[in-house]
Amino acid sequence: MTTAPVLEGRNLTKYFWVKQGRGLLARKSPVHAVDNVSVSLDARKVTAFVGESGAGKTTVARILAEITKPDKGTVLLDGKPVQAGRPRSYAKQVQMVFQDPFASLNPVHRVRHDLERPLKIHHLVNGNTDKAVDDLLERVALKPPRQFADKFPHELSGGQRQRVAIARALAVKPRVLIADEPVSMLDVSIRLGVLNLLADLRDREKLAILYITHDIASARYLADTIVVMYAGQLVEAAPSVELTDRPAHPYTQLLLSAAPDPDRAQPPVLAGIGAPPSLLAPPTGCRFHPRCPHVMEVCRHKAPPSIAVSPDHIAACWLHVDPAERQASENGVLATGPLEPEKSKR
Repeated sequence: MTTAPVLEGRNLTKYFWVKQGRGLLARKSPVHAVDNVSVSLDARKVTAFVGESGAGKTTVARILAEITKPDKGTVLLDGKPVQAGRPRSYAKQVQMVFQDPFASLNPVHRVRHDLERPLKIHHLVNGNTDKAVDDLLERVALKPPRQFADKFPHELSGGQRQRVAIARALAVKPRVLIADEPVSMLDVSIRLGVLNLLADLRDREKLAILYITHDIASARYLADTIVVMYAGQLVEAAPSVELTDRPAHPYTQLLLSAAPDPDRAQPPVLAGIGAPPSLLAPPTGCRFHPRCPHVMEVCRHKAPPSIAVSPDHIAACWLHVDPAERQASENGVLATGPLEPEKSKR
C-alpha cells in the first residue's frame, strides 16, 4: 500500500505582474515565475530544489508554505486540498526557515522571546516555558541552552542564528520543514554543521524537508531526491545519487560541470553560455534551448514532454524522446510553422 505524501503541490503556476512603460502607454505584463510544477514531500525524506537564481524555487516553497497564493494548481496536505488563507492549523504543520537568519529574527528581542512566542500562540506549553525553550535549543545543538536563550540575535554567529530560526520552526512540532537556502549566507566552515542538523532532524523528528539551494553538491550530500528547475519549470527529477551520477537533462549536466572542483583546470562550462532568459517573455518551446549545446529545431518551437529515462528518474528533454516521435514532431513544426507559445494562449 502506497502512503500519500505529507505535502504535495500539483500543477502549481504563479505569475507576478509588473508595469512596463510610462504614462498612457504603460501596461502590465506577467512574469512567468512558476509554470505547471508538481512536487511531493514524504516523511523522513529530504527533497532538494536546485537551479540558478530566478528559477522559481523560492516561489514554489512559498506556495507550499501558503505564504503565496498560486494562480493555478492545488496544495494538498495528507492528500486533502488545503484551505486558502494559511489557517493556524496548517501553519502548525508546515513551517519555513528563511535564507537570512538575521532578518527573520526580531533584533530587539532576546532568543527566549522568539522561541516562547510560537509555544504560547499554539498553546503548547503549560507554565514551564523555560524548560521548553531549553529543550528547543538543545534539539538544535545550542548548548548550554541558558547561555543562548538570553542573547540578542546580533550577539550570535550566523550559524547560531540559523539554528535558532530552525528551533523556532520546530517549536510547533511541524511535520514539514521548508528550508529556503538555509546555508547560503553562512561561512563555508559552518555550513556542514547546519546540513548535518537538517539530516538529523529528518531522521529523529521524521520530518518531510524541502531544501532550496543553488548548490547541487550540497543537495547531493543532504537530499534523498533532487528536483532541477529552470526558468520556472521542472526539467529533471531523480534520486540524488542517480541524478548527479547520470544527469539526463543538458541543464543538469551543465550545473554539475559548474560545481566547484579544485582539480578542474578549465572554467565552468555554464559561465560561457549566456544568461537565463527573461521570464517576462520566456523562449518558445524548450526554455533552455537558447543555451543548450544539443539544441534541435523541435526544441525551438515545441515544449518537450517529461520522459522516464529510468525508474524514478524523469527529464523534460527531446533527447530522450523516441527518434520516430521526435521526427514526427519536427516534421509537424516544419509543415505548420512555429507553434504559438502557450503563454500567449492564456
